[in-house]
Amino acid sequence: MANIIAVIWDFDKTLVNGYMQDPIFKKYGVDPNAFWAEVNALPDKYMREQGVRVNRETIYLNHFINCTRRGVFPGLNNAMLEAFGRELVFYPGVPEIFERTKQLVAEDRAYREHDIKVEHYVVSTGMAAVIRGSAVMQHVEAVWGCEFIEDTTGGERVISELGYTIDNTSKTRALFEINKGVPQNPHIDVNSKMPAALRRVSFENMIYIADGPSDIPAFSLVNKNGGTTFAIYPKGDLAALRQVEQLRMDGRIHMYAEADYTEGTTADMWICNKIRAFAERIYETEKRRLDASISQTPRHL
Repeated sequence: MANIIAVIWDFDKTLVNGYMQDPIFKKYGVDPNAFWAEVNALPDKYMREQGVRVNRETIYLNHFINCTRRGVFPGLNNAMLEAFGRELVFYPGVPEIFERTKQLVAEDRAYREHDIKVEHYVVSTGMAAVIRGSAVMQHVEAVWGCEFIEDTTGGERVISELGYTIDNTSKTRALFEINKGVPQNPHIDVNSKMPAALRRVSFENMIYIADGPSDIPAFSLVNKNGGTTFAIYPKGDLAALRQVEQLRMDGRIHMYAEADYTEGTTADMWICNKIRAFAERIYETEKRRLDASISQTPRHL
């Protein structure tokens, strides 16, 4: 097992102050409240009119494609989505906390000797292209998000089909992919049996950070396997605070804090303290293992 501490982040309302689609709505003059109201009405509409069930967490992607076809988002493609990512407004302390937490371990000689390091991952039901264009991309090892296929006929590239989707339940698959090292070794099938000793990131070395109930499957998986979980709420949002407090009371998360990752804030200190605790545990385990493997020097009888 590699000595890697994985910090795994949700995106919208966890790192970003709002939703990653906000710059798209601003560019095209679309009312976000009206757009999301239309999206929220789609599951009942399709069931009522066609008797078809849809995934409530990812149906918004179809709506983006349909709106692009109708000219609401003319010419929308993956390159534009990446460009929109550069316009995102992050919570204070992002992306600085990514590099700071890596250096927290990298600067300790004892931890370096045992190859202990911190990695960051993003697992989101949002648009992967937007995340890839954002300021956090240079600090993360891999991103899970929803992907669009483009229609290239007529010389103009526009989003036209869904290529890959991830919902709140399938986020757990991403966690297993991190666990087995799929991002670094794509030939590994996440469903293949793999001994715990060969898995790249132990669940007990994972910190999962998100904003609410939609991440309960991921929270549960990490907690069940010895990792730790943390929730974020926006400053001044009493409803969001009550929501994460309920998650804590229900045992879904270990801790929560206001969405400010600036050095010295509760979120920063809690995350950094957990990383130190994980690194120290790994160090002590490796030290005991090394000491146990060294035989005593023969002496004259």
